Amino acid sequence: MPRITRQRRTHRILITGAALATVGALTAALPAGTSASADGHDDRRGKARTVDVQLLSFNDLHGNLEPPTGSSGRVTERQPDGTVKPIEGVGGIEYLAASLRTARKGQEYSVTAAAGDLIGASPLLSGLFHDEPTVEALNKLDLDVSGVGNHEFDEGLAELKRMRDGGCHPTDGCYTETPFEGADFPYLGANVTHEGTGKTALAPYWVWKQGPVKIGFIGVTLENTPGIVTAEGVEGLEFHDEVETINKYADELHRKGVKSVVALVHEGGAPADGAYNAYCDAEAGGVSGPIVDIAKNVSPKVDALVTGHTHNAYVCDIPDPAGNSRMVTSAASFGRLYTDTTLTYDVATKDIVRTAVESANHVVSRTQKPAGDMSDLIEHWNALAKPVANRPIGWISGDITKTGTESPLGDLIADAQLEHARTIDPDTAFALMNPGGIRADLIHAQSGSEGDGVVTYGEGFTVQPFSNTVNLVDLTGADVVAALQQQVSGGNAASPKILQVSEGLTYTLDLTKSGADRLVADSVRIQGRPVDLTATYRVAMNNFLAGGGDNFPALAKGTDPVVGSDDLTAFADYLTANSGPASPIAPPAANRITIVK
Repeated sequence: MPRITRQRRTHRILITGAALATVGALTAALPAGTSASADGHDDRRGKARTVDVQLLSFNDLHGNLEPPTGSSGRVTERQPDGTVKPIEGVGGIEYLAASLRTARKGQEYSVTAAAGDLIGASPLLSGLFHDEPTVEALNKLDLDVSGVGNHEFDEGLAELKRMRDGGCHPTDGCYTETPFEGADFPYLGANVTHEGTGKTALAPYWVWKQGPVKIGFIGVTLENTPGIVTAEGVEGLEFHDEVETINKYADELHRKGVKSVVALVHEGGAPADGAYNAYCDAEAGGVSGPIVDIAKNVSPKVDALVTGHTHNAYVCDIPDPAGNSRMVTSAASFGRLYTDTTLTYDVATKDIVRTAVESANHVVSRTQKPAGDMSDLIEHWNALAKPVANRPIGWISGDITKTGTESPLGDLIADAQLEHARTIDPDTAFALMNPGGIRADLIHAQSGSEGDGVVTYGEGFTVQPFSNTVNLVDLTGADVVAALQQQVSGGNAASPKILQVSEGLTYTLDLTKSGADRLVADSVRIQGRPVDLTATYRVAMNNFLAGGGDNFPALAKGTDPVVGSDDLTAFADYLTANSGPASPIAPPAANRITIVK
């Protein structure tokens, strides 16, 4: 990437990967205890005044131990001439571990942190075992601390605490002769409290200490976690404002003498330039989304923010309330990138020299030698998963992707849920699927030895790992229209969530308009007929949507509920019934939603 620099005493600074290597080499060449910082190394007595601390960070791993496939294993890179090219074959725990271990070499002070969603929505290799393999891998990775994300609550607080503390699963028991030992690192959730008590459910912060250095880490997840997690997962919990929480604990850390603070925030944004190596300061178009207001309003006592949730890559300078520089980073997802940030720590003031913060994202390439202990871990768990994972459940004639406003894979899953629902109630009119519940593409090329075009149970699990159920409810036509409007208004106005639809429902979105008016109301057709606002329709959807998840309160109005099978079973049954080696399923046309731009 082209070198982007700022003068030390200005508000913006980025040193590229090559420059970071140069700084690291210079630091290694200096006598122990001195610093390569341009802000001054020594006091008048010749004693080192500052030391450089390496902060390595990542986010949204989602249990991707094996290398992710399709678009999930790709990043884009901006070239010196301004063009963008894709980089294929990135990510996976074997290569993330190798990258981090290489980055740590020669670093006297190095801490590794993560910003949540390390588990949950995981591929079968981890998800089948309730993410125990991923926590084991993170321990081997030498992760020091992580904030929680929304997906850490997928199976509830008790299960999250088991991930932290260890022990066998309460239903499935132990998977090996050695009981699960839990995480070697703390999980932080400062803004998660027990309902009605104000008592935090998890530790709010943790202090990393090495030599003269003390850095406090505060972890928060997005306040809207209850809106994107099943009701069972967050039962008995309250989620509070991110800024107020961070500021509260930053004050507490300062009172305890910890003057350097990093916030691990499971909330994010979208940069104007989606390339992993683009610097998103104001001159480059900046970044949009919830993280902007969070970063601008957190206390000046917070020196840097490691963020996540949106699966985007960015290294941004978002000034604090006093107008001072503050680095805000995110490393995409699935272990495709890691962020290397240099925090120059003033030993005398115990604070980070804000104008000396440097950061850059780095690609986790699979051209490097994989970490052998991680390969062994994957092989161990694969042997346990193989009888389940390799079972064929269907055949496809080409890649079926989850990309697009209406995606081919979204249509396929919705059709599968409709067919399952009609085995319970033949009068079911259509099915809806939330786009965030579709976690990967279905790839035509073989993932193992099954052959091209074969869909295995493991691949199906990777697509739909949540173990949601297919629920049937009655909705009025007015409820249906309201739900379609809520895709682009209310809580989804800033970031629309377009429901994937089955056969039986068609409509038009006019993106030249705003808010609820984007739905062309008289375009809604159910089974080919204009929607009747006063009629009752039988509708299938997963239990997450049926509870109003993803900011769809209209769907929570459903009556006469019936709970069907889990969504993965419905998907597998549909693929098996509707395809074969000589009659594979072709990618659906994705033509049920008409888009006007």
